Amino acid sequence: MEIFIKITLFYILLIVVLFIAQRTLIYFPDKSKPAPVQGVDIVTVVTKDGQSLEAWYIPPAASDKPVIVLFHGNAGHYGHRIYKAQTYLSAGYGMLLAEYRGYGGNQGTISEQGFYHDGRAYIDWLLEIRNIDVGNIILYGESIGSGVAVQMAMEYDVKGVVLEVPFSSLIDIAGPQYPYIPVKYLLRDRYMNIEKIEKIDAPLLILHGREDQTIPFDSALKLFEAAKEPKKFVDFPQGNHNNLYDFGASQHVLNFLAGIDEKN
Repeated sequence: MEIFIKITLFYILLIVVLFIAQRTLIYFPDKSKPAPVQGVDIVTVVTKDGQSLEAWYIPPAASDKPVIVLFHGNAGHYGHRIYKAQTYLSAGYGMLLAEYRGYGGNQGTISEQGFYHDGRAYIDWLLEIRNIDVGNIILYGESIGSGVAVQMAMEYDVKGVVLEVPFSSLIDIAGPQYPYIPVKYLLRDRYMNIEKIEKIDAPLLILHGREDQTIPFDSALKLFEAAKEPKKFVDFPQGNHNNLYDFGASQHVLNFLAGIDEKN
């Protein structure tokens, strides 16, 4: 009986610790502010909940060329994604490298709902300050940024959506990692992409690698199957969570963008 009580108390303590510390297990921000690279405009926005944020913007080469809004993954900061932007900038697309609260020199407490506030602030800035038509915006979500992109695509009638290494929901990812913890009852940030994706009408491209050890391939496939047409899934047999651009991901994105440009 004494052993049972000790095990029970330990289990309860473990759950309490995981509940309190859960966001430190999900988000790995680089809080340093990156030095601006040549050609970027520093964007300052204020969210509906009063958070001031900075990001980088490079306008499109022509007024009719779309702007790609990139929501990066749970680690690092927006400066680390400039290499992804280069290909699209060379093709004439505009880029907004969005940055979240708590990342890249921005203050604020990191959370799912906070990220959604941040996403809205950047899109509204494009619409209201840069006079970009909502139908000329491409949302690009990387990893946990796929949750932000999916939410924004549900709220804004954008031109297209690109999801790199996305997931069906954070519950689906965390559950198998903590099989003895009631994750679905404890998780604060859930990013229920699977419940939202079917409400998106914009053309969709999903990129995922079969060797991804962070987000299982099946999770992305499940998300894809729930989405509406038109949609495309690109499978990278040797791709993991961070190397899809080594296998030509950018060309697949450019082909997708060119395709929806032709149809509009």
